[in-house]
Amino acid sequence: MLAIAAAVLFFISFLINAADITTNDVFSSVNVMLIGLGLLALHVAGIGHGRRVGRR
Repeated sequence: MLAIAAAVLFFISFLINAADITTNDVFSSVNVMLIGLGLLALHVAGIGHGRRVGRR
């Protein structure tokens, strides 16, 4: 789930950068990309992996 959110943020960051949209300093393409990298790191660490399969 976090990997999908990271992919969406990377796409938004690409659109901001490619269209040369001026935004404020908080919502710049670099900051959005860094948030996406953080979500991707959490996904790789195993946080937000989806349903937990229980043992029997």
